[in-house]
Amino acid sequence: MPDADNAEKNALISQVFIATFFKLVLNTAKRLAYPFAPVLSRGLDVPLSAITSVIAVNQFAAVFGLFVGPYADRFGYRIMMMAGIAMLTLGMFITGLFPFYLVLMAGMILAGCGKTIFDPAIQGFVGKKVPYHRRGQVIGILEFAWAGSTIVGIPVVAVVIDRLGWRAPFFIIGGLGLIGIFVISTFFPADNGAARSASHDAGILAALLSLLKKRHALGLLGFVFFVSTGNDALFVIYGAWLEQDYALSILGLGAGTSVIGLAELIGETGVAVFSDRLGLKRSMVTGVFLTIAGYAFLPLAGGSLISALLILFLIFLFFEFTVVVSMSLGTELIPEYRATMMSGFYAAAGIGRVVGAVFGGPLWVAGGISATAVFSGMTTLIGFACLLWGRKKWRPV
Repeated sequence: MPDADNAEKNALISQVFIATFFKLVLNTAKRLAYPFAPVLSRGLDVPLSAITSVIAVNQFAAVFGLFVGPYADRFGYRIMMMAGIAMLTLGMFITGLFPFYLVLMAGMILAGCGKTIFDPAIQGFVGKKVPYHRRGQVIGILEFAWAGSTIVGIPVVAVVIDRLGWRAPFFIIGGLGLIGIFVISTFFPADNGAARSASHDAGILAALLSLLKKRHALGLLGFVFFVSTGNDALFVIYGAWLEQDYALSILGLGAGTSVIGLAELIGETGVAVFSDRLGLKRSMVTGVFLTIAGYAFLPLAGGSLISALLILFLIFLFFEFTVVVSMSLGTELIPEYRATMMSGFYAAAGIGRVVGAVFGGPLWVAGGISATAVFSGMTTLIGFACLLWGRKKWRPV
């Protein structure tokens, strides 16, 4: 029935764009503390390191991704997507209503957990609805919401803070979350997840243990842990750096963050265009060393804002390119447990970002951008050593 097929196709297109929009909202909530850490610290009258600690704690939400994914199969994709948006909504509203440090921490954790619940649910939905030969394209559209959060979301937040104050974005994002719950319940079909058996639980445990038994898997997990540590040590303080050294305004910080978003978008596009031609391993080596070179140039920016923004642009471009290539490599390391391998990948990256956020603030206070550059470059180099150790004698199946 051509009409029925067209209707189903049109419904799927609408669902993908709806999901992409609300992923962008979730990503914006997750990332807004990075560039506006100085604003939040002043608004709450706490040290900058206290805000970077909130960012660090929020990153722990990624660890729950190891265990949340199977529940979408059990309870259904729509209900888990709605649950994720509901957690975002609650977290944003309580933060806006009660401007206290511990409430901010609780609100950001709720938003982070909401993203951790939403992401595997929508990916599972796409896996169920989209044929394999088109799945990469659709997942790619969904993932543009990550770069979009910095190209669109953060600059909008900057305008809102500048005009209405630092609490206003939390109310707006919370309101969008309420709309999201209604829209998802309306446009996504109800689905009853299959009952999960005890043997399936055992299978999950076996899959998780397999990550610890495979040298190449451990090597990649070590790689993404260390490179994420280095990148977040910079990410949590770049707003403070630009504000202090270059007198950048709140609107300027929003524009600076959009530069990072553009770099991420180009990095993601670069993987699609160049990585297969260069080869995944060669692409990763190239990306790692260009990222390290970018960190090395940070202290050389001097008093030039243009130089500082250009160096940040290149760092995040090469970092995003490297990480997305490593994702592609990760899907082939344990073919029988691809999803588990990637859950471990995201968990390792999340823990690495926690460590980077914890060290980022104190490093910046103690040694400025030079200390951050040395730390980020060294951790990235250690990550590369883990990758070399893990890939020894490994060949794609």
